[in-house]
Formats: sequence, structure tokens, C-alpha cells
Amino acid sequence: MDRIQLLKTVPIFTSLPTAELTQIASLLQEETFKKDDYLFFEGDPANWLYIVSQGKVRLVKYSSNGKDILLEVLFIGEMFGGVAIFDKDTYPASAQAMEMVTVLKMTKKDFFEFIARYPAMAVDTVVHLGKRLREAHNMMRSLAVERVEKRIAAILTRLAGKIGEPYDSGIKLDIHLTRQDIADMVGSTVETTIRTMSRFKKDGIVTSTDDGKILIKNIDKLNECVEDC
Repeated sequence: MDRIQLLKTVPIFTSLPTAELTQIASLLQEETFKKDDYLFFEGDPANWLYIVSQGKVRLVKYSSNGKDILLEVLFIGEMFGGVAIFDKDTYPASAQAMEMVTVLKMTKKDFFEFIARYPAMAVDTVVHLGKRLREAHNMMRSLAVERVEKRIAAILTRLAGKIGEPYDSGIKLDIHLTRQDIADMVGSTVETTIRTMSRFKKDGIVTSTDDGKILIKNIDKLNECVEDC
């Protein structure tokens, strides 16, 4: 996917005509990271807006007891770093490559110049960041009051919507997630996560593919669990 096509998939740029997208593309800097490399650390100056061009990136928050909390997994075409640019001078979490990753990044200065020139882009940015903040709020509320089964079901359904692929009468998540990854995303222990995933498997809701990825066999039951677990 070339830069113009990639930008057309990013919510904050969808209202811009091709000429402006071409100009933005010329300003983007490309950078590649190896698996497990950090793109930035929590507390680093928020000087860049990032777009995933290849691979997968995870956003990680470190708690006071040293436990990693996996906030989000980002895929091709997804933007990150924007909330920090608007909200504060430093990144509130760390970004780490889950595999070989290529990103396109724009300086804070260039970003705000385009915001000033194109009001429609400003509106799209506010809408996008508002959605991200709402998702973060919902996740925090879920971590505080929801049962683990419901939190895991919610994460799986969300990933199915983002990266799910039809596979063998089900939906395959196109990412290798360990039980520890899932535990980190829902704020649980790996033991509890293993028990929950085993229960989902016994109930015919999920299973694993030959290559070790999660296959959702019954998305309706999973959605029911999001509502009723």
C-alpha cells in the first residue's frame, strides 16, 4: 500500500483531497523497528504523530507494582500518539513493536499547521480522539467493575471487528496473542485467563487454528457474554 492509499484509511485524513494528501505524504518520515524495539517510552516528549504502515504495535502502561498493562494493539493504518500531542507534552504510555514494524510519522509542528489550514481535518481529529478517549474510559470502567469473563469477551469481539478474517465457519484473529497478552489487556492473572479461555473453548465459543491463532467459532455467544457474563 503506497502512502496516499494508507492515508486514505486514517480517519483524520479522510476528508482531504488527493492534492493535500500528497503534500502530507511528502512530510511523513519513515522508520522501521525490529520486534520488541520501543518506538517511544512513557514520559518521552510527545513530538510525533505515528501511523502504522507495516506490522503491529502495542501500547503498554507500567503500573506502580511493575506489572505491564497492554492498553491496545495497533494495526496497519491506525494512528497513535495524537492524544499525547493534544493533551500533554509527554507520551502517557510506551509503544513497542510486536514484530518487524514500519511507521510513518509527522512532527507536531506539521500536524498543527495542517489542522489550522483545513478545518474539516480538525473536526475529524476531534471526533477520532473523542472516540479513542471514550474507548479508554470504557476500558477503565470495565477493569474496575466487570467480571473477567466479560472483559475477555469484550476484547475478543473488539479484535474480531478490527482484524477478524472469515475462516472455517468462524472468525480468525490475525495476530498471535498469548494468554499473558490477553491477561495484560484485561488486567487479570494469566491463570484466570487460561481458565476463562478453556471455558470458552469447552462451550464451543473459541478454539485455536493450526498456526496458534484464536478462532472465534460463535461470535453470537461471545457477544452474549459481553452483555450478560
